[in-house]
Amino acid sequence: MTKSEIVSTGTGDARITWHPARKPRLVLALGHGAGGGTEARDLQALAAELPADGVSVALVEMPWRVAGKKVAPAPKTLDAGWREVWPALAKGAVPVVAGGRSAGARVACRTAAELGARAVLALSFPLHPPGRPESSRAGELLGAGLPTLVVQGGNDPFGKPGEFPDGTYTFVEVPFGDHSFAVPERAPLTQDDALGVITEGVRKWIGTLRE
Repeated sequence: MTKSEIVSTGTGDARITWHPARKPRLVLALGHGAGGGTEARDLQALAAELPADGVSVALVEMPWRVAGKKVAPAPKTLDAGWREVWPALAKGAVPVVAGGRSAGARVACRTAAELGARAVLALSFPLHPPGRPESSRAGELLGAGLPTLVVQGGNDPFGKPGEFPDGTYTFVEVPFGDHSFAVPERAPLTQDDALGVITEGVRKWIGTLRE
């Protein structure tokens, strides 16, 4: 059973929707992107699947989104809001994996080490703006300093798998997926198949964090 929690920050109220495991061994905290909220298909799939594996999933709706605004604030403001929400995410006795999709993945990468996260999950990491590979954000990803999993669509205009730099992170490709992990109807896998690649990839990676 899910439950919601309001957390006050300096830029307004954030909302955490908890999808708790019966006997949690980890918390996976997931922020959303700049163009959408926690209704994103990948976030919802992880929230539905992982609690059965002992992973409580916390979907974090940032203050600008709770307030009904259409445009995300500057990265520094996003980071500040995430820092203020973090104590509510880390109040239990189990480790917390910091994660998110797109802009939320960038926030997680930038702040995870200082906040004491166990690891980082980057869904649809926006390696560069579409059509501008010279404006790379690889430094944020490589600088996380923690075990990191990147889950990326094969046709993501914000960074295709072959564009990512070498590093110590783990990588899972979702074939044919775009930035929202949508796959075309002509693809040899269904949308449910694509979501299965995501959830299974994250499940296996989380399993390695026990070691």
